[in-house]
Amino acid sequence: MNVAVMKTKAETGFTEGFERVVDTLPGGPNVAALRREAIGQFAADGLPHRRVEEWKYTDLRNVMKDALPPAIGDATRITIADVIVALGPLGRMEVPRVVLVNGSYRKELSNTEAAAGVSVVALSTLLAGGADAKVFGVEAECARQSVVALNTAYATDGVVVDVPDGVTLEAPVFIVHVRAGGVAQFAASRNRVRVGKGARATIVEVFAHVPGATPDGQQSAVTAVDLDEGGQLAHIKIVNDAGRITHLSNWDVTLAKSADYRAFHYTAGAGLARNQMRVVYAGANAKADISGAFLARVGEHVDTTLLVDHALPGGVSRELFKGVLQDHARGVFQGKVIVRPDAQKTDGKQMAQALMLSEDAEFDSKPELEIYADDVVCGHGSTSAALDTDLLFYLRARGIPLEAARALLIQSFVGEAIDKVENPSLRDALMEQAQIWLLGHEA
Repeated sequence: MNVAVMKTKAETGFTEGFERVVDTLPGGPNVAALRREAIGQFAADGLPHRRVEEWKYTDLRNVMKDALPPAIGDATRITIADVIVALGPLGRMEVPRVVLVNGSYRKELSNTEAAAGVSVVALSTLLAGGADAKVFGVEAECARQSVVALNTAYATDGVVVDVPDGVTLEAPVFIVHVRAGGVAQFAASRNRVRVGKGARATIVEVFAHVPGATPDGQQSAVTAVDLDEGGQLAHIKIVNDAGRITHLSNWDVTLAKSADYRAFHYTAGAGLARNQMRVVYAGANAKADISGAFLARVGEHVDTTLLVDHALPGGVSRELFKGVLQDHARGVFQGKVIVRPDAQKTDGKQMAQALMLSEDAEFDSKPELEIYADDVVCGHGSTSAALDTDLLFYLRARGIPLEAARALLIQSFVGEAIDKVENPSLRDALMEQAQIWLLGHEA
C-alpha cells in the first residue's frame, strides 16, 4: 500500500511559486527546461527530514515552515561602505571582489580589475549572453539532492571563475553575498570555479548582512569546483550573519591528477546553517585538506556534512573541524570517507571536536569509513568536552578576568583549525572575527 506524504506549507509554496516566477528567471530555453526538471524533482522529494539518513540530525522540513518570496532582480540600495561594514575585519583587505546583494550581482559594488589574467564573470551576464545549461553543472549525484534541485530551479545569479592553465592568482578573489533591506527573501545563487593545469588561486565566499537587514531569510548557495591536473586551490567560506537566517550550502568538488585542494569553513551567527561538501578524487595522487570552525549560541544549529570519495590511488585527505557551543546551541558533524577498490595507497584522517560551554548544548558526531581497498592508512575520531577548569584557574590566578580567560582558552581551541588558513591576512581576520564572537560583541 502506498502512503501519500503530506506536503508542508513550505514545500507547496516553493513548488507553486516557481510557476509564478519562472519566466523572470535568467537563461534561455535549455536553462528553463533544466529548471523545470529540477522543480519537478523537488516536488517529488520535498525538503529533507530526519528519516533521510544524511539529514537525521537536521530536520529541514520541520525548520523551514514557510517558503519566503524569491529574491529576483533585487534593487535594495547599499553602498561600498555598507559592504565594508558587513565584511568586518575582512573589509580591510584590498582584494578583487564580486558583490551580490540579496542574490543579485551589483557591478557598482564589485571590483575585479586586480584579478588580471583570470576570468571572473557574473552568472547572470553569462546567461544573458546565451550560455547553455552547462553553466549550472554539478555532478549527477549532487544534482539529485532536493536542496540542490531547489537551488537549480531558483538560482538567479552567482559567479563563474576560470583560472587558465599555469596562471597564479596572487590575491584572493572574494565572492560576497550580502543580505540587505527589511524584507525576508529566499536567495539562491550558483557559482562555478575552474582551476587549470598547474594554476593556483584562492577563492573566498563570504555571507554577511548589512546593519539594519531583516533578521529573517533563506539562503541557498551551490558551488561546483573543478581542479585540473596539478591545480591548487584554497577555498574558504565564511558565514558571519545574525538573526534567524537559514543558510544551505553545497560544494561539489572534483580533483584531477595531483590536484591540491584546501578548504576551510567558518560559521557563526546563523539560526540554521548546513555546510555540505562532496569531494571526488577523479585523478591519482590528489590531495584535499578540509577544515573548519563553527561557533553557535542561543539555539543556533550548525551542521557540517562531508563526503570524501577516494576513487583512484595515492590520494591524501585530512579533515579537522572544531566547534564551540553554548546556550541550547547544537552542532552536527557527519564525515564519510569512501575508499574504493582502485584507491590503493590512500591516506585519510579525520577529526571533529566540540567545546561545550553549557550543559544544554548538544554535539552530534557521526564519522564514517567505508574501505574497499587493502593497502590504506585511514582513521577518524571525535571528542566533546567542557573548558578545562585547571587551565581556567591558572589564568585567573595571574590576574586575567574570567571572561577574558575563557575567551583565551576558546580562541586557542578554535585557533588550531583557523591556522589551517595559509593566507596570513585571511587567517588574522578570521581570528579577529572569532575573538569578536567570543567576547559577545557584534561585528
